[in-house]
Amino acid sequence: MEDLLRRIQYDSDQAAFREFYLSQAPQLLNFAFVYIKSKFIAEEVVNDVFMNLWRSRQRLHEIANPRVYLYVGVKNGISSYFSRNKEWQHVDIDTISEVSLEFTTDPEQLLITAELRKRIETAVNSLPPKCRVIFKMIKEDGLKYREVAEILHLSVKTVENQMTIAIRKISAEIYLVTGDEQLVNEYSKL
Repeated sequence: MEDLLRRIQYDSDQAAFREFYLSQAPQLLNFAFVYIKSKFIAEEVVNDVFMNLWRSRQRLHEIANPRVYLYVGVKNGISSYFSRNKEWQHVDIDTISEVSLEFTTDPEQLLITAELRKRIETAVNSLPPKCRVIFKMIKEDGLKYREVAEILHLSVKTVENQMTIAIRKISAEIYLVTGDEQLVNEYSKL
């Protein structure tokens, strides 16, 4: 990522910018969609952040953590969108991280796998909103606890506590479906 940013800043390299955009935009779009629930508006918010980044590319060296910078930019764009439109909505996370499961053709195991995925999705969707967002940012977007804390203006301890709540609830659902403590332990380590 550092090489791309250097090429963007010093060479105004559009190919490097495109590569950087393609590597970062999908996670940012998912993040924006969680709040906005409109693919079109989420894309607009994310694209605005990248356009602002391109316009101020000569100052990229001032950005300590580019991923956090992008997430904060998207978060601010979402706030601006709601301020302009006054359309506060209740939002649910539609997708969760996939749980690694072995492939099988055993019908009973396939039913358990389908039931497990359904129960995990239900468990994630029933998490408190802040807990869901934190879980998604860490498990789906691959952000570190510290980065999530910085983006959401929370302490790292709060992020850790919210992840503990999420993992305990999801682990309980896994155990209810499978009765397999080893699978629960593997999921807890993800």
